[in-house]
Amino acid sequence: MIPKSDAAFRTIGEVSDDLGIAQHVLRYWETRFPQLRPIQRAGNRRYYRPSDVELVRRIHGLLGAQGYTVKGVQKLLAAKGGGAVALPEPVTKLQPLALDELKTIRTLLSDALA
Repeated sequence: MIPKSDAAFRTIGEVSDDLGIAQHVLRYWETRFPQLRPIQRAGNRRYYRPSDVELVRRIHGLLGAQGYTVKGVQKLLAAKGGGAVALPEPVTKLQPLALDELKTIRTLLSDALA
């Protein structure tokens, strides 16, 4: 099977399989997030644009990994004006800085402000 281009439209089944999200969940999200509007062709067959797939990935990350509620994600999307949204980046575990490094940073910042 030849992989699709990143710019190709995807069916709901392809998006579901790629992201591990059930199709009914994607259809539910379409009712909750007006920014998520895949193209619908004859027989209500859905085709997700690359921007739709990216939005689904971000919603999935916010709801799953970051613990947002549907209402919380709705507020984020509404606050950013919908459409092409710059949602918060996923939180990753950061390496703790050593105390000496933090003291050095504090000294540099304090010198910069003086």
